[in-house]
Amino acid sequence: MRKLPNEALNERQGPASAGNRADAASARSGARDAERKCILSGAHAARDDLIRLALSPDGEVAPDVRARAPGRGAWIGVDRATLETARKKGRLQAALARAFRTGKVAVPDDLGARIESALRQAALDRLGLEARAGHLVLGAEKIETAARRGEVELLLHAADASVEGRRKLDQAWRVGSDAEGSGREGLVLPVGRPILSLALGRENVVHAAIVDRAAAARVMHALRRWCAFIGRDAALETASAEAVAVPATKVNEGI
Repeated sequence: MRKLPNEALNERQGPASAGNRADAASARSGARDAERKCILSGAHAARDDLIRLALSPDGEVAPDVRARAPGRGAWIGVDRATLETARKKGRLQAALARAFRTGKVAVPDDLGARIESALRQAALDRLGLEARAGHLVLGAEKIETAARRGEVELLLHAADASVEGRRKLDQAWRVGSDAEGSGREGLVLPVGRPILSLALGRENVVHAAIVDRAAAARVMHALRRWCAFIGRDAALETASAEAVAVPATKVNEGI
């Protein structure tokens, strides 16, 4: 009897059960590798949601928010206030010594400020990357048109944007998203227009709209890490629910 193409292919590849077992084992291993434990709270979370700390050759602790530094790392998932308290009480020093398996750990007094600065830069860099990829619309009139057409996935406002300007674009976004009466609003960023303009390479950027769904999820992820650390996570909860999740492998794509 002539064999069907799929049957011949299965014979060449070997037993399907063995391949499935290997795939399952690989998936379990990947899941374990993607999760880390906060050295202060003990809570487990996806590594992309935590902040990695690295140890310099001279033993000083430094933020590694992109998780690229070589060597052993320590992970934290607490806000800046909690970190500062742990540092002052010596709990951070002890936890880092255990994580790095050495007593030669120097914790700088401004570690919290360094982490905040690094997270802010990572979020602004992400916005810049998405802008260069053509995923952002700038200018109030263009944003309003795109919003009313239902093309906007995420709406952002500079911290010093006027209330009236925010209200007008928020309303256009709700209309285009069939969300009138929902109270849906754009995100007010923790930076003003000078910094936002610099990040996007344009002058006087007050508002920005992301029109690509995956790009919106990537930006939301970067913003959530930043705002969670500085204590503004609650402001992102509503918008985070609106942003469409993308596979973990794409969250930090391009960084």
